[in-house]
Amino acid sequence: MIIFSLSVVCFAVSYFSGLEDDRELENQQTTLQEEMQTAAEIYETTTHDNTTVSTVSISAIEEVVPTMLPEYEALWQQNEDFIGWLRIEDTVIDYPVMQCTEDENYYLSRDFYEEENKNGCLILDNDSNAGVGTMEQEYINGSVPSTNLIIHGHTMKSGQMFGGLKLYQDKEYGLSHNMICFDSLYEKREYELIAVFYSQVYYQSEDVFKYYTFFQADTQEEFDDWYSNIKVMSLYDTGVTAEYGDEFITLSCCAYHVEDGRFVVVGKRLK
Repeated sequence: MIIFSLSVVCFAVSYFSGLEDDRELENQQTTLQEEMQTAAEIYETTTHDNTTVSTVSISAIEEVVPTMLPEYEALWQQNEDFIGWLRIEDTVIDYPVMQCTEDENYYLSRDFYEEENKNGCLILDNDSNAGVGTMEQEYINGSVPSTNLIIHGHTMKSGQMFGGLKLYQDKEYGLSHNMICFDSLYEKREYELIAVFYSQVYYQSEDVFKYYTFFQADTQEEFDDWYSNIKVMSLYDTGVTAEYGDEFITLSCCAYHVEDGRFVVVGKRLK
């Protein structure tokens, strides 16, 4: 039996978002955002310790414990598959991101509360590590994020989830929505648009560039191969360049220009 990973499962070619599912998703998003805001406000009014790792002596480094952002800890306590939050200003993309290590496809048609919903959730590929800790603290006693975080989402007819991602094929739109925010549970991150392209899922035996297999660049050669390909494939020049050692985010959804087509948006992390 062939078991398909999340990277090669086509999202939502036959999903038609029902009005009830859409309303439920919208209500859920409002609830989650209100819960985050409340948790952050409570934290601000009850916390006065602004100590960071920069004020901690080297001898005390082993005592540094990565701490979740208060607004996300509240949500994580409700569902430990919650791995971060993705948002892009002036779009509908403002969603929690899930990662179920036991079943990569678990949230294909389930919402944050694990209830059935055809919109599903945004899903961080299981080969991506969102990281534990912060860049400022050099991920002490945590884990460094993968070079590339791949997030999958349904191409919903309603425009929900990644239904509007294809708008990035237009250069003017892309450059005016060039900032992608993805927060891990521990730090807020920003990524700048670097490439937009169409691709597809290929047979494993095909010797072609497969964007969905790139998660970690351990060598200059691995980075160069990926980077040169996404730049050549990009529908337009975003004016942003990258180098070995940079971090990236890849948003992937179904497209219908070819069988098993994909539309892809890539951002480079700002430091």
